[in-house]
Amino acid sequence: MGYSVGQVARFAGVTVRALHHWDGIGLLVPGGRSHAGHRRYTDADLERLQQILFYRELGFPLEEVAALLDDPDADPQVHLRRQHDLLSTRIEKLQKMAAAVEHAMEARRMGINLTPEERFEVFGDQDPEQYADEARQRWGGTEAYAESQRRAARYTKDDWKRIQAETDDWNARYAALVTAGHPAAGEEAMDLAEEHRRHMGRWFYDCPHAMHRCLGEMYVADARFTAHYDALAPGLAAHLRDAILANAARHGA
Repeated sequence: MGYSVGQVARFAGVTVRALHHWDGIGLLVPGGRSHAGHRRYTDADLERLQQILFYRELGFPLEEVAALLDDPDADPQVHLRRQHDLLSTRIEKLQKMAAAVEHAMEARRMGINLTPEERFEVFGDQDPEQYADEARQRWGGTEAYAESQRRAARYTKDDWKRIQAETDDWNARYAALVTAGHPAAGEEAMDLAEEHRRHMGRWFYDCPHAMHRCLGEMYVADARFTAHYDALAPGLAAHLRDAILANAARHGA
């Protein structure tokens, strides 16, 4: 007896109107008949319907779907292979889209709520999220990390520009100090180390001298931080570490 148009519409998730339209244009013509002469969809029709729904889901126009399904040289294996290729392409595209969305979500969690153009304007070619995952893994359970997240989430583009300007200014002054040969335990170096600590406390998280000492040690222990600071002036990372330790000592930490 086959299946009525209403039955097919219900279990295929399409409208009766769509089925009537596909019947009218010859895309899916029911191949069976009831005793009363009414058209009924056969199992072969349902297989064709599955193919139609698949190609339609991928955005193919109905006329292209008809051409694909009515190709006399295409057997079921050809359709399966084509569908596999199309799905693989779609999956790859969706994965890239998902990665982009995750990147945007991470940026928002990190408080860097800027467009790509604004980020370049503020940070240049430096990526403020470059070590975001590692930072979360290393310090995600600390209050300092949570506090930095809360503060950063409130910052506007102007705030980030001010932070970056202060950082650039401090970098230039400390690099000049190192280049001029000032000792790490000298007053000028220790004063700049204290300014560095207060900058962290003002913008990101409370940074007592004990924590600042840990940061200083990390600047030497982690080759990436060393490379960053030494790019400002040769030996700057170790010099800054020593200045931070000296400054902490003069404050009794």
